[in-house]
This record gives sequence, structure tokens and C-alpha cells, in this order.
Amino acid sequence: MAAQAKRTEENSGVLASMRRDVLQPFVDLVHAPRALWGVNLSYLLEGITYFGALSLLAIFYNDYIGLNDINAGQMIGFLTGGITLGMLFLGATVDIAGPRRALILSLILMLVGRILLTISPDISGARGLWSGPHLVALFGMLWIIFGYGIYQPACYAAAKFFSTKQTATMAYAMLYAVMNLGAFLPAFISPPIRRAAGITGVFWVYAALTVVGIAVVTLLISRKAVREAREASDAGQEEVDEKRKPLKEQIAFYLKNFPIRNPRFLYFIFILIPVQTLFAHTWLTIPVYCNRAFTGMVSDNYEFFANFGPLLIFILTPVVAALTSSRSTYSMMILGTSVMALPTFLLAIGPSVPTLVGYLVFMTVGEAMWSPRFLQWIAEVAPKNMTGIYMGIGQFPWFLTKVITSLYSGWFLMTYCPAGVPPEEMHTETMWLIYACIAIISPVGLIVAKRWMMQGFKG
Repeated sequence: MAAQAKRTEENSGVLASMRRDVLQPFVDLVHAPRALWGVNLSYLLEGITYFGALSLLAIFYNDYIGLNDINAGQMIGFLTGGITLGMLFLGATVDIAGPRRALILSLILMLVGRILLTISPDISGARGLWSGPHLVALFGMLWIIFGYGIYQPACYAAAKFFSTKQTATMAYAMLYAVMNLGAFLPAFISPPIRRAAGITGVFWVYAALTVVGIAVVTLLISRKAVREAREASDAGQEEVDEKRKPLKEQIAFYLKNFPIRNPRFLYFIFILIPVQTLFAHTWLTIPVYCNRAFTGMVSDNYEFFANFGPLLIFILTPVVAALTSSRSTYSMMILGTSVMALPTFLLAIGPSVPTLVGYLVFMTVGEAMWSPRFLQWIAEVAPKNMTGIYMGIGQFPWFLTKVITSLYSGWFLMTYCPAGVPPEEMHTETMWLIYACIAIISPVGLIVAKRWMMQGFKG
């Protein structure tokens, strides 16, 4: 009896310790500075706006601008790839101007771009490639690229700037989570507005939300809030101290500390390209696939299925971050990319609601396991006052992923999931089998290179 009581007591202690490990990061985050919560709310609104518009762009370019699937995919690739390339060149804006001013500037630029994109179908003239409406839409996307190229590095720099050692892991995880909550909410916002006012009506709503985002940053991330957050954060104070160096010394420091000289760093970020193609297919392929290969509920509400994963990310990411905070980044990368890539083979069985939902659920679990940790790793290994530029360089392969995927996704849709063809005559199984074989390269590559990567490799 005494031994049984002792085991019960030990088990209770273990459970209590696990509860503390899971709950304490949330408790620490609740007490984070107001400025950090302002960043989270801004990122939520931007998640709604950016991903809500992104899931409609392929059909917008088809129906409103008159482009075919290939050209529409290329336009989306121009936007998404341009944003990532923009981070490479504009990420340093955050380091120079500071997170608050960089956030306000980026949102103003994106507001201009979204207004131009929305009014582009109203431009008189013919429709099609290089027509007046197409050029106005393209110009609008250029403004969005400039804005978002500053915005995301600014948000992650702010997470580093406004957090402490106790809140850092959850700060990055929550930032990733609220963005994905924002990416899911268009599933409810978009369909009724689209049915009542068309896709341009939805775009006007997203432009209005951008204005709200500017107000949020201005009011919640005030100069006083930034000052208070800086006082509570060692990282914030170090960043400020670093900025006091002369410009010439800052430039020399930038050139000396560029990460591209490290072959392990380069392998680490480039081997993720194959599995990252699944992210690109979320907006390049999934909406059109749901619209064409299904009938009824799935076809009528394709936004819901295109944005279903982000809801799970919002729920899972903070919990996974709390449970796996002690695990190494590399181990989480192998496990997470494997869990993300393997479900793609489910879609190779054929279009059905169970396989679609199974793919979305398991892919999202894998994403929750590795994506936030990767972004945190980039921000934390960056030298003082270089978070913005490191975010840009670290995501350069993401730029290549978006561009490369957009170049072939339209051809695959026209070949295996063409418009105007009954679902039973399509060959979507072949398309998804090829995509699954591409995605699985990432975890295999991480496993093969593990011994080499772990030699002096941080994380």
C-alpha cells in the first residue's frame, strides 16, 4: 500500500510539473508589455487581410482581369515571391527606423496597394494580359510588396525587442498563431460579402481593415508603450545601444555578420524549399482544386477549406511551443517536416472530403511543430540590431519557393484539374502524387545531413 501511495504521489507530481510547463509560458505572456500585444493584434488584422485576399487572387485574375490559370498563378507568384524578396532588401528598414515607425510605414504602403488592386477591374479597356486593368492591379501589388517587405521583419523584430527571456518563445509562437487565426477568419468573412458584392467588395473590406491596423499600431504601440517595453527587455536596450554607433560602423558590422558565409546555415534554409511548396499550394492550388474537383458544399465554400489549416495553427502552435520548448530546433524540423509532407499522399488517393480534411489537419500539425521554431531561430541567432536583415536573408529560399511553385502550378491545374471538365474526368491524383514526392525531399534531406549539420550548428 505504501509503495502504491508513493507511486501515486510521484505520478501526481509529474502531472503537476507538466501542467506548470504548459501553463507557465501562457502566464508569462499575459504579463507581457502592451506594445507586444499591439503587435499581436496588428498581425491578426494583417493575417485576415493578406491571406483573405490571397485565397481569392487566382479567381480574381481569372474572372475580373481575364488571365488564364498560368498567368494568374504567375501574378500570385509575383506578389508572394516579391514580398519575400522585398524582405531581403527592405528588412534593414526596421533596424534603421525602429519597429513602430516601420510598422506604420509598411501599413500605409499596403493600403495604397490594396486600393489600387481593388479598383483595377473598373479601369476601362480590354481585359487580359498587359491590359489596363492588369497593369493597375500589378502596380497595386508592387505597393503591397514594398509594404509587406517591411512589415513582417518589423513584427518579428518587435517580438524580439519587446519580449524577455521568459516570454520570448511564446511571443514568437503567439505571433505565428494569431497570423494564422487571421488567415482562417476570411472563411467566414469572405463568402457572404463575395456573394453580395463580388470579390472587389471583399477587397474593399480588407482595405478598411488595413486602416484599422494603422490605428492599432499608432494607439497601442505608442512611444510611451515602446519606452516601457524597452525598459523591461534586455534585448530592446541592447538594440538601442547598438544604434548609437556611427553609420559607417553599422555598415561594416552588417557586412561582417552576413550569414551567407555559413554553409550549414545555407543548407538548413534551402533544404526546406520542397516542403514549403505545400504552403504555396495553399493559395495557388487548393482554392481552385476545391472549386473544380468537388461539387456542393466544398465547391461553394472553397475559402473555408483553403483557410481551414490556419485555425488549427492558432490552436496548436502555442501548445506545441510550450510542450516542445526543450527540444532542439533540428529535431523539431525533422519531425515537423515529416508530419507535414506525408499527408500529401492522401490527396493522391483522389478527391473526397475525408482525404481533403485529413491532409489539411495533419499538414497543419506538422507546420505547427516546425515553422514558428524556425522563425524564432532566425530572430534569436541574429546579432544585435540585425534582426530585420536576418529575417530577410533567412527567408530568401521562401522567395524561390513562391516563384518556382507559381511557374508550374497553373500548368498542373490546366493539365490535371482543368476548368469546365467534370470532376470524374480529372486526374488530380497524379498531380498530388508528384507534389507529395517533392515535399518529402525536405525531411529526407534533413535526416541525411543531420550529423554534418549538428557539428557546431546552433539549434
